[in-house]
Amino acid sequence: MTIPERVREHCAAVAASARHVSIDFDAAGRIEPGAEPVLDAERHYLEASREDVAMYILTLDTINFGSGWFPTLRKRPGMSGYYTVAWSLAQRFRELGPWTPADLGRLDAADVADVLGQDPRHELMALYADALQALGHFLAGRSVLDLLAGSAAALAETLADAMPFFDDVGFWKRAQITANDLALAGVAEFEDLDELTIFADNLVPHVLRVDGVLRYDAPLADHIDRGDLLPPGTEETEIRACAVHACVQIAAELGVPERTLDTWLWDRGQEPRYKALPRHRTRTVYY
Repeated sequence: MTIPERVREHCAAVAASARHVSIDFDAAGRIEPGAEPVLDAERHYLEASREDVAMYILTLDTINFGSGWFPTLRKRPGMSGYYTVAWSLAQRFRELGPWTPADLGRLDAADVADVLGQDPRHELMALYADALQALGHFLAGRSVLDLLAGSAAALAETLADAMPFFDDVGFWKRAQITANDLALAGVAEFEDLDELTIFADNLVPHVLRVDGVLRYDAPLADHIDRGDLLPPGTEETEIRACAVHACVQIAAELGVPERTLDTWLWDRGQEPRYKALPRHRTRTVYY
């Protein structure tokens, strides 16, 4: 089975036995189509050569995690945690170009913090440095362009096998989104791109909850609404799995790939009415 197939199977099984999260498919009609998925060309580094853009996307998605820590980051004015990281990294690439694999292998928390404008003592900086070092070891003796020649599912499998922070078993959020982002950046074409699932994080389930598609039991809802951190475990797994499972049906009803629905929901989550309400926050390297 491919990674997307395994994700759907896993999430369907979790949703079927979930005790804390349920899906109201009757509310799915509240999900409306959005704009065509694109990457923001100012806050992402998309204007360079194919190889350099691919390296930027791979580097960004290697550290595309930490939403549980984002409230504690120094944000760029008006920017979310994700865009703070993406734009800071884009600025570094515009000024100095990509890191080489050897450069990546030598990065430490202070180096990463300097690029991202953060406190080097922040826990996330050390995790980002670990992730980037792993990327450097993975790319040693390999061209990033070699990764663009296969399928989206095969790329996800390669990343999950090679780097533990990508091995988000049952979801493989960042392993899948890397293939999607490479395609959106215009540097890769994967015939199986539309086989990808949604990229299960904490924002897409939040949008589904606000719109009434996901329902949490009272203790879980109260925990999240208080803004308390949610530890990895059963409840957090149910939230992500039910989001994936619900989106399989919603995407089918809307006649779009699940990856496209994910972008619509993620963009929707940038609206003030969604940002005004607490979402679950889990400190994890997977999203």
